[in-house]
Amino acid sequence: MYDPNNPNQMPYGGQPGGFPQGGYPQGGYPQPGGYPQPGFQQPGPYPQPGGYPQPGGYPQPGGYPPPGFQQPGGYPQPGVPHGGQGYDPEDPEVKGFDFTDQSIRKGFIRKVYSILMCQLGLTFGIVALFVYHNPTKVWVQRHPEMFWVAFGVMIVTMISMACCTNVRRKAPMNFIFLALFTLAQSFLLGTMSAKFNIQEIMMAIGITAAICLALTLFAFQTKWDFTVMGGILFVAVIVLMIFGIVAIFVPGKTITLIYASLGALIFSFYLIYDTQMMMGGKHQYSISPEEYIFAALNLYLDIVQIFMYILMIFGASRD
Repeated sequence: MYDPNNPNQMPYGGQPGGFPQGGYPQGGYPQPGGYPQPGFQQPGPYPQPGGYPQPGGYPQPGGYPPPGFQQPGGYPQPGVPHGGQGYDPEDPEVKGFDFTDQSIRKGFIRKVYSILMCQLGLTFGIVALFVYHNPTKVWVQRHPEMFWVAFGVMIVTMISMACCTNVRRKAPMNFIFLALFTLAQSFLLGTMSAKFNIQEIMMAIGITAAICLALTLFAFQTKWDFTVMGGILFVAVIVLMIFGIVAIFVPGKTITLIYASLGALIFSFYLIYDTQMMMGGKHQYSISPEEYIFAALNLYLDIVQIFMYILMIFGASRD
């Protein structure tokens, strides 16, 4: 049994009452200076270098991440693709990357216009061959089947690039199909141009170049968003196609002039539409940066159609 008067059973060194002399603790709990008891020195504020956590643990002095910390594979920076490398639209790690970045958009536009310039250079080179080289013109006239071969190649390659994303995205397949399409379209355009004299062709080329340059500059600087007009332009093309079928059965100078003028006007709007689709940014709709072949194809078709309808206007005015 516990006896409070027995010194052997008293706690805290036998002090009467069971507590240290003077009571414990003095001045409240804990004692001034903090707990643990005097004599123990807590090494500075928490966390301490060398304390818990161990060096290299979390957190480190200077915040997280510490200076020099490298995320495996590179730490993505704002506006820079993973790994800090340049943009590659075929890289699966950067597919779907935000197209609003200025450097990506500018690189995409440069690539599209570089491809477009190569297409136009090849096309007008073949047109010049058909116009200035008489043996070539005579050979084409003696082999009308080549026109239908070129027409079939153009239709197949155009549908393949328009409907199959793998065809127009995977290199070198996309460049092969685009080259075949450009050659076929150039052959058809050269066959058509061979029916006109040199002055008319040069005037058509000059007018087409002036129109395309002016419309491109307008599309780049205007605040109007033409990317919302896709449905309207599609309906306009359907109406133009039906009107062209009617013009075949009702030939005449006036109806040909009206048809060619409407065609040049509609594809001028299409040129603005496709240019703004390529630009992206402030416009509501835009083409993915992976679709540089498709963007170049659209612009090329717009320019070629404008040139063909201008030639038709000259032909209708002459004959």
